[in-house]
Amino acid sequence: MDTSINRRSFVAGAFAALVAARASAFQTKRHFAPVKVARERVIREVVGLRPYRPGGFVVDAERFGNKLLVHNYGHGGGGVTLSWGTASLAVDLLRDFLVAHKSPRPTHFAVLGCGVSGLSTALLLQRRYQNGPGTVTIYAKDLPPNTTSNIAGAWWAPTSVFEPQAATSRFHEQYRQASRISNRAFQLLVGAEYGVRWIDTFELSRYEGSLNRELPGGNDLYPQIQRHRDPESYFGFPFVLQYSSMLIEPSIYLGKLLRDFYIAGGRVVVKEFRSRAEIARLREPVIFNCTGLGARALFKDEELTPVRGQLEILLPQPEIDYCYLSSGYMFPRTDGIVLGGTFDHDDWSLDPDPEQAAEILESHIEIMKRLPVDGY
Repeated sequence: MDTSINRRSFVAGAFAALVAARASAFQTKRHFAPVKVARERVIREVVGLRPYRPGGFVVDAERFGNKLLVHNYGHGGGGVTLSWGTASLAVDLLRDFLVAHKSPRPTHFAVLGCGVSGLSTALLLQRRYQNGPGTVTIYAKDLPPNTTSNIAGAWWAPTSVFEPQAATSRFHEQYRQASRISNRAFQLLVGAEYGVRWIDTFELSRYEGSLNRELPGGNDLYPQIQRHRDPESYFGFPFVLQYSSMLIEPSIYLGKLLRDFYIAGGRVVVKEFRSRAEIARLREPVIFNCTGLGARALFKDEELTPVRGQLEILLPQPEIDYCYLSSGYMFPRTDGIVLGGTFDHDDWSLDPDPEQAAEILESHIEIMKRLPVDGY
């Protein structure tokens, strides 16, 4: 009897069985804990104004008297998502300017704004140009937790950033670069310390074409893409696109960025600028404009307009381990379940709208009604 052949057959059979078992486990139906959507579970309502430009964000540089002014603003609904990417592009513009003009390396920099764009830009300046404490100073009217960035849903996807027909080819290239740079940067921050984690996301649709759409920034930025046609298992929707993305908790994340900035010798001055003349009087020779919607008045950018977003925050549910997007969205965070998805253009109101609140809650109640009875 040839025992070597028998051993080979046994090993081959065992390996095949193991592969089949793992494949079967991978294909096990997803169980969804129900989100408890109810008016009495709302712990806060917040409204934020996204700084939106149809032509996309501005990352550009210009002479400003005897100073260099670098713009980094107008990210629409992708401010947190794109923050490391556009900050990197903005700081690269400084590098290119110094090389092109054979200018000496500056020793002091000003950053206007302490939201996610301002903090990311300030930290990159410290990493590349640090020259002792006080190299970078942030000037801002508001600090975390009182910035617009703190109100963001902060799910990683560069959405609601521009209108394709209004954007230039140069912008499209900046958008592509910023998306990839930022995606990689956030991956390196995943963990409890910065409040960044990977999470399963489900796009719920009634149109089959949605299964084959290109995801914002490129499909390669979203691992584990799957397509489902199983309404009984997926919230009653006939077509569901599943993939992994990252979820960022602004209250944790922005606080840690500000901490890192201080540790590296950063300086913060609480100040509101009301004119370009005030900005021109700053002592720093290089200024980064990360003022978000404030750039409309300060730098006369009439293309920049607010897009109002209202969020209903429910009591936290640690068992919710997924996001979904439909007419609105649901993001589970440690500080609460975030329900949102409103996009009101040219609306400057920061007051919660009771009718919108009712609509948001009702839309998510309807989705939960279609959750399988044994969903959890």
